[in-house]
Amino acid sequence: MTGRRRWSTEEILDTAAELLRTSDAESFSVRKLAAALGTDSSSLYRHFRNKTELLRAVADRILLASMDGYRPEGDWKQRITALALRLREAFGEQLQLAAVWGRYGSGGTGSRMVMEELLQALRASGLPDEEVAVRYHRIVILLAALISSEAGISTVTPEEYEQGMEQFRVAVLGADPERFPALAHFARDIRPLGADRRAAFEEILAAHLAQIDALLP
Repeated sequence: MTGRRRWSTEEILDTAAELLRTSDAESFSVRKLAAALGTDSSSLYRHFRNKTELLRAVADRILLASMDGYRPEGDWKQRITALALRLREAFGEQLQLAAVWGRYGSGGTGSRMVMEELLQALRASGLPDEEVAVRYHRIVILLAALISSEAGISTVTPEEYEQGMEQFRVAVLGADPERFPALAHFARDIRPLGADRRAAFEEILAAHLAQIDALLP
């Protein structure tokens, strides 16, 4: 009698990543992953203790990929900006995993590499050591929020997008000027949430780094 195939950790993560391309973390389950692999859930728990640990491992592979070939260049702000854009690009290719990272975080090698580079860049800025960890935390929260929110917008279907645009036009262009005077005044200049995401990403990050710059001795 032929025994059941033993799947490697990497093969499990490959399949999990593929499932997450078409579903979100809420609907993803170890049972569905096991079914896709043709095995039972108990065999997967030899590799990962629970669903959250598995999701963190999948997200960590994106972080690891974003650091592949990375070389620090420029001053501390240029280093952080370059790293942030690499993270955005890496998660942009696997949008559901951006939401996973924003919710669950990661604790693997990829995560440590990102943390190390951010901490080194902040230390190179001249910040006192007691400020480095605080500013690191703020930057990570900002990046996770921006990247995961962008992923949420990018995963809507064409039908959902058109419906959202129609609601946007009704809400903004059709606003009652007596009840919403400011909204009516700026209505033709306000852009949908999904517009110019990269420009907004870079501008928000630059503003945050400028705040840190203002703290330097």
